[in-house]
Amino acid sequence: MWILPFVGYVGIICGFTFLTLAIASGLYYLSELVEEHTVVSRRILTRLIQAIIVAHVLLFAFDGFPFLLTLFSGASHGVYAMNLRRFPMVALTDGWFIGSCILVVSNHILWFRHFSKPPEPLYDYSSSSSAYNRHKNTYGSGMEYKPVPSFSEISAFFGLCVWLVPFALFVSLSAGENVLPSSMGGDSSAGVVGDDKKKNKGRKGLFKGGIDGIWDWLMESGQALGVGGGRRRSAFD
Repeated sequence: MWILPFVGYVGIICGFTFLTLAIASGLYYLSELVEEHTVVSRRILTRLIQAIIVAHVLLFAFDGFPFLLTLFSGASHGVYAMNLRRFPMVALTDGWFIGSCILVVSNHILWFRHFSKPPEPLYDYSSSSSAYNRHKNTYGSGMEYKPVPSFSEISAFFGLCVWLVPFALFVSLSAGENVLPSSMGGDSSAGVVGDDKKKNKGRKGLFKGGIDGIWDWLMESGQALGVGGGRRRSAFD
């Protein structure tokens, strides 16, 4: 077979492309909702952080999760909550925001190392039958281990308890706080008479502004190569 594998590769590429576009469109729509309903979004994020902290406490109490790592993850979500003070206007140079970025990476690495460890045996090596158990373990039998979480359980934990709040904050952030007309000096009427496009661009969220920037770059590149339709805009338009 020569054609069918080629068709399979093309299908995989198209499916991955469509999935990426669908995720980007969904995130773009979420950023629109956050900008239109900031009060509700802040309340939802606050309740979400509280629920995840409670989930960490329950995992520690009933499933035996490590205490220090659970405490670190709960404290990390407390730092995430500090970014909601002026939501959705968060400065990228703010100490709480920089600390949150560091904690996201650290939290992921620590939990990944925790789940990557081999399972621990349930028996006690200090007992009289420990030598017998070790001997049987050499041949792959007679050993009992703690239950290992499945891949779906680990994925759900990372998605909900590690990545969800930082990703929601990333989608909700404002990238143009310093260019808002209200934060600039001078006459406030100048911002009203000025360019509306720049004003709206300053109010875009971080993710939305990034998507729009990539789209504008692709359109300009296509027009420069003669691929896109329409007339290329000059600098004097």
